[in-house]
Amino acid sequence: MKPLKRIIQILQATVAAFLTAALLLHTLLSAPATSRLIHLLTASPSLSLSFAMVTLPLLYLLLRRHCSHPRIYLLDYSCFKPIPDRKCTLEASERFVRRSGLFSPESVAFMQRIFSKSGLGEETYGPPFVFDPDSCGDHRARFDSAVEEAREGIIGAVDPLLLKTGISPNQIDLVVVTCGGFSPSPSLSSFVVNRYKMRDDVKTYNLSGMGCSSGVISIDLAAHLLRNQQRKPQYALVVIIESISLNWYFGDNRSMLVTNCIFRVGCAAALITNDPRCHRSAKMELIHSLRTNDGSDDRAYRAAIQEEDEKGNTGIALTKDLIPVAGWNLRQHIKILGPRVLPLRQVFLYAYSVLSSWALGSKPIVPDFTTAFEHFCVHTGGKAVIEQVGRVLGLSEPVTEPARMTLHRFGNTSSSLVFYELAYMEAKQRVRRGDRLWMIAFGTGFKVGSLVWKSLKDSCLEDDNPWSDCIDRYPVPR
Repeated sequence: MKPLKRIIQILQATVAAFLTAALLLHTLLSAPATSRLIHLLTASPSLSLSFAMVTLPLLYLLLRRHCSHPRIYLLDYSCFKPIPDRKCTLEASERFVRRSGLFSPESVAFMQRIFSKSGLGEETYGPPFVFDPDSCGDHRARFDSAVEEAREGIIGAVDPLLLKTGISPNQIDLVVVTCGGFSPSPSLSSFVVNRYKMRDDVKTYNLSGMGCSSGVISIDLAAHLLRNQQRKPQYALVVIIESISLNWYFGDNRSMLVTNCIFRVGCAAALITNDPRCHRSAKMELIHSLRTNDGSDDRAYRAAIQEEDEKGNTGIALTKDLIPVAGWNLRQHIKILGPRVLPLRQVFLYAYSVLSSWALGSKPIVPDFTTAFEHFCVHTGGKAVIEQVGRVLGLSEPVTEPARMTLHRFGNTSSSLVFYELAYMEAKQRVRRGDRLWMIAFGTGFKVGSLVWKSLKDSCLEDDNPWSDCIDRYPVPR
């Protein structure tokens, strides 16, 4: 019986390899080309076996090549927490809206309804100009207001990060700053270099216009830059901020008014390195990163877009296509990410369901990502976005709790939101050494970005954690 059992195991492994390879090819080839390949292989068992024998060594070599890259470590991160006077309660929001005199009664009532259903609480933070009655004649933000907001966020995140890591600004080799809606000259990355008097050979990168996914994308960029320095240990400072002052909408287009109700002030800074000596002191190791982009599709491209309304007021329109586009792009994203992170059994089941869907016209199953990750930092774009991600991935309410609570406490802080979620889990001391964590965020264009981390330490509540003064009150009831 043993030889027979061994033969069965070999056949099962061959089939699994074939299915996995077919799934990977599906992400690279067009659907018709993949279908023809599947038909050809299934029609000839000998050819199928030969295909598996070829793909297995190739997959092995690709895996070895992937693993040969230097490891990337997250030394630490810090999230900006504005002063209490900047809390954007419903009362403060209504006072500003009515004081401005720029909104119709119907628009004011609409924003009140959106705010009440948004999932935001009474302790989110607004930009400085909202609380300054003398900011401008019609209470619109000026350029100086946006500069002040960016300056406060950057300093409020970078200062405590450098302090607790003990890293000197002169040790930093790369600076990556991302800010979706504000791109002054000199750039924000230049501001960081000037503020902290960094070396004259420091390399700087400034990202803009990439939406809420840019926090994940900036880490991915910094990691790729560090991996290209295989023999030279380097440090990268990543600053993730959004400046909403100049993006506050003063019109009556309802798809644009939503942004006033959900976007709030926030900033995060992270230090990452390729130095292997930091393995013991680092907080996490970056295992995988992935970016997908559906910008060639017009519907996806325009799902969230900055434009002028019929009266010339500039705003960011969140269209009715946003939620379905996010769901579709998430499904395409996990087709690529799944084989890289899921246990073999889940990969086999998913690959089998994909092949069955081609033959039977049914929908493939969604893999159980809770078998790959202990923690999830789900895109906190809004209540509907969190619910959509939960539905697509089949996540329970306890799994999406960090996203829902972050939305309640800090609102949609755009690109920095996933780090506020991580801070929530650390404040709750839920992250243990060896745990895997998935950060996923969506961005305009339409983009999806993922970061997969492995924790190298047990989490604890640190002094600069933005949840330190309120974590005992969370989670709040829905």
